[in-house]
This record gives sequence, structure tokens and C-alpha cells, in this order.
Amino acid sequence: MIRKIKLSTLRALKSAGVFRLVANSSWRKNRLLILCYHGTSLEDEHEWRPALYLQPGRFEQRLQLLKAGGYSVLALGEALQRLHSGTLPKRSVAITFDDGTYDFYRQAFPLLKSYGFPATVYQTTYYMDTEVPVFSLITSYMLWKRRGVVLTDGKELGLTVPMDLRTEAGRHQVVLQLLQIAERQNMSGVEKDGLARRLASFLRMDYDALASKRLLQIMNRRELQEIAQGGIDVQLHTHRHRTPEDEQLFRREIQDNRERIHEVAGRDPVHFCCPAGVYRSQFFDWLAKESVVSATTCDAGLVNRNSPTMLIPRYIDNQNRDVIDVESWLSGVGDLLAYRRAASQKYIPRETEG
Repeated sequence: MIRKIKLSTLRALKSAGVFRLVANSSWRKNRLLILCYHGTSLEDEHEWRPALYLQPGRFEQRLQLLKAGGYSVLALGEALQRLHSGTLPKRSVAITFDDGTYDFYRQAFPLLKSYGFPATVYQTTYYMDTEVPVFSLITSYMLWKRRGVVLTDGKELGLTVPMDLRTEAGRHQVVLQLLQIAERQNMSGVEKDGLARRLASFLRMDYDALASKRLLQIMNRRELQEIAQGGIDVQLHTHRHRTPEDEQLFRREIQDNRERIHEVAGRDPVHFCCPAGVYRSQFFDWLAKESVVSATTCDAGLVNRNSPTMLIPRYIDNQNRDVIDVESWLSGVGDLLAYRRAASQKYIPRETEG
């Protein structure tokens, strides 16, 4: 009901010319909207995790909105510099992608090139060298593919409770157990891939077929180099997609991440994105020590000159977003009407590679 009321209100405001009025205002001209994407699905990932993925056709629809609306799409670094110097063009937007999965290379990159829009990829790098599916993601995806059943005998995988795949919560508990098994046995990425393969066999799924489609895989070195040479800005997202609360371990994540990006893309990244939107106040000093000049979050909002440089908000777009909602944020109306800005700050269990 609340969603219907919101969408009806937005349509009424657009019909009344409010979107156009705000988009052309000096208020909007002094603000930057940073769009956040995670993945453009290769198959049905948008059905599995609609809050993270969207279909390529919907992503192209967003690019069409930017072009038709006369929005100024800038590279992230340039946009932030011009924001603070007061020289932003009207209707300024920056496009960012988190994680750097293969689907960006396959689906989003060609679309961005066809529209001539710059973008930033916040690249996690551990799986860049292993070239296997990300363990926590592929196990969750395979369990979702077998949703609706209860499997009682998971002992051969080391599981201690029945595998209730009827609900998202039940499937999540199985993923947690698998992550705990991998952590107890100090598995490497390759060893965890072996565990994922065993899970696939248990679920009677063809793991080689999944892997050959490059589902839920990080771009490899060749692909990352190609997008960098093609104008995509590659920035920091930690090496292992985690943010330890120990300074030495946290800074190692940045150092390892930067080193590999430099090796492949030939640049020293200085912009950072908090994995899973998780941030803590102590991170800010640690990032500064690593010469990081900005950090984006998953909190919602337009960026203005007073926005903290280590807590930059973005608008997360995904399969669940209605076009009118996206348009409202592009114009600035969405920011004016927002009643909930902070993203969830719950830690998501992460893998412990390296």
C-alpha cells in the first residue's frame, strides 16, 4: 500500500512538472547523483537477487533516461572535483558498479560504450586470479535453483542440520554452515570451489555448465585490462571483499587491492567503495593513511559540497526499482522526499581467503 501511494505521488508530481522544475533548479545543479549498480544478469540472477541484479534491458532503459533527460554523465573523479570547485554542469550524474563481476564485462560495458557514458567499477580482486565462481554466491545461487525442497542428508558435505531450501532464511543457514566449514578447514579459493562442486553434485546440478557460463565470477585480468583500456575507471573495493576491524588487516585489504589493480589497469586507484555498505568510524583514518580521497556507501542521497568525503551517498538501482522512482532521483525529487537514507549496517559473513 505504501509503495502504491509513493508511486502515485511521484507520477502526479511528474505530471505537474515538478520533476522538470527540480532538475533545472540551482539546487540540483549543485548536487551530484551517483548511481550504484552491482550486476546485469546473464541469466536469472535478477530473480535470485533482485536487490543486486537487473536485466540488461532495464539497464539500457536507465541509459536511455540519462540521454533523453539531458543528464551530464561524468567520470566519478571528475564529478567529485567539479562538485567541490562549484563547476558541476546541470543534472550531473556518475555511474558506479560494485564488485567487478564478469556480467559487467559481458553486458554493461558494451552498453556504456554505445551510449558514450563513463563509469567506475569498484573492483574486488581475489577471484580475479582464481577464475572460479565466488563461493558464497554460487552456493546461494545453486540452493535457490533447488528451492522448495527439504534435503535431510547433508552429512557428506559436513552439514549438521536438514537443508530446508523452501525459504530464503533456510537457504541462508546452509550457506552460513558451508562458510563455517570452509573457515574451520582454512580452505583456499580453489578448495572452496571443490566444496561448491560437491554441493552441486549433491543437488544434482552440472557445476561445469554453471562455471562455463561465467555466472557469479569476477572479471579476469584480461577482461579487467580491456575495460580499463576502454575508458572504465577501476577503483578500490578491497582485495577479499571484507572490511576487518583490525587496522593492519584493513590496510592490507587496500594495499593488496591497489597492487593488483595497478598491475592490470596501470593506475593507482584513490577512490574506495565500502563492501556490502559496511563502514565504521575508525575506517576513515585508515583510508586516509592509504591515500584514499573518497569513499562511497550504500546510503541514499545526492552528494553536495558538505557531504563527508568518506561517507558519500549513492542511489542503488536494481530490478525492484520502478522507472518513475529512478526518474525521481535523477531529477532530485527522490532526494527531497526520502525518509529513509541509511542502508542496513549488518555484517554479511565473508570468505577468508589469503
